[in-house]
Amino acid sequence: MEVRIRLGSSLARFAPAPVLRLELPDDATVADLYDRLASTAPELAPALGSALPVVAGAHVPRTRTIAPGEEIALLTPVAGG
Repeated sequence: MEVRIRLGSSLARFAPAPVLRLELPDDATVADLYDRLASTAPELAPALGSALPVVAGAHVPRTRTIAPGEEIALLTPVAGG
C-alpha cells in the first residue's frame, strides 16, 4: 500500500520534500513506517526518534496499524516559555 507522509518543518529541512510517499506492506504499523523511512531517507534517521506520529489530527502510538492511503504527519515537539 502507498502511504503519504507529511513532515513538520523541523523534519522537512532534512528531506528532499516536505511530503513523501512510501510503499509499505498491507499490515504495516507506524513503527514499520519509521523503520522504512530511516532506511530510505537516512538523513532523517537521527530526527525520527523525537518525531510524533499524527493521523487525522490525533497523536497515535507506533503500534497502530496504518490504513491504505492514509496520511501520517510526523511532527517534533516544541517547548516554549
